[in-house]
Amino acid sequence: MRIVALTSLLATSTRALHSSLPGFSTFRHTNSKALFQRQMTVRSKEALLGCPIIPLYDNTPHPAIGFGTYKVGFIPSSASSAVAAAAPTTVERTAEECVADALSVGYRFLECAEFYGNESEVGKAIKASGIPREELFICSKVWTTTIEKGEDAIREQLEKTLSDLGTDYVDLYLIHWPVPGKHVDAYKVLEKLKSEGKIINIGVSNYAVEDYKELMENGVSVKPAVNQIEINPFLFRKNTIDFFKKEGVVLQSYRSLRDGKAFDNPTVVKIAESHGKTAAQILGRWCVQKGFVYIPKSVKKERMIENAEVFDFELSDEDMNELDSLTTPDAFTTFEGLYRKCVNRDTSKDGTLEGVKMEITCD
Repeated sequence: MRIVALTSLLATSTRALHSSLPGFSTFRHTNSKALFQRQMTVRSKEALLGCPIIPLYDNTPHPAIGFGTYKVGFIPSSASSAVAAAAPTTVERTAEECVADALSVGYRFLECAEFYGNESEVGKAIKASGIPREELFICSKVWTTTIEKGEDAIREQLEKTLSDLGTDYVDLYLIHWPVPGKHVDAYKVLEKLKSEGKIINIGVSNYAVEDYKELMENGVSVKPAVNQIEINPFLFRKNTIDFFKKEGVVLQSYRSLRDGKAFDNPTVVKIAESHGKTAAQILGRWCVQKGFVYIPKSVKKERMIENAEVFDFELSDEDMNELDSLTTPDAFTTFEGLYRKCVNRDTSKDGTLEGVKMEITCD
């Protein structure tokens, strides 16, 4: 990592200058490292506070980068069985601590959700930060179980989200999954809540082209401002992306960094080395350069800073084409299986394909 390399360089210079002073070298090395980290934090904050804005269709400014809070300080009980089985009973850091760090280094867009189970902790960090509410962009999502229960449950959940986050409105509220037979009515509830001023903009998450068309063909009056889907060079669904762009729907990218599972990919590593950047920064820059909202997450402050350093360089056309080519047919097959598994997740139809669309645009 660049941070480690540069810190090591500072330490080497310090030892050369002060090796004759007993006990001073270690002290100076510690101070140099702390100074460097403070400088990196300042740089990160400047970049994040001045990050590009992506306008939603009503010209609401949406930050091009945000901090994701999924599995930050808390692992939801219905997360994948493999993850749940490996999850510790206690977390290394609370969501409050992690979000406090994210805000301190300059993140102002927080991506939250009912399902994440940590909105009250996020709210504590927001309150403690002292950052004026108008300087924040807060997004949350309503989960499948609540969507299935209908309007009263959705209203009750939004009130809980607002209370937990310590705000009287959210900038963006999304349908988390297109629950069969339920998501259209749920979206219409969000339209009402928007008209009541509790939500500034509404949108969807994990919607296929066909889910969006179903929504638009069933009497909704407010077009989704965003669709939050997995986007990275290893799942680049160009036809789906082109469709939503033509519709004027902004795409938020989750798993932008693929949970760190592609940091050793030869193509990514090669491009990273050519730019003097890390693998994470290459994946993040690809996302930003494509015009998607980039939502990295980490529980480590130094990683939060690293993930944000994507606005001071540009990938070449050749770089972008190489990264685009990393999506394989198997990736589309895996996506389709995950979609079918998740649209009924945690509902009374969980584990079945009842109502699930079997023909969707996967690429």
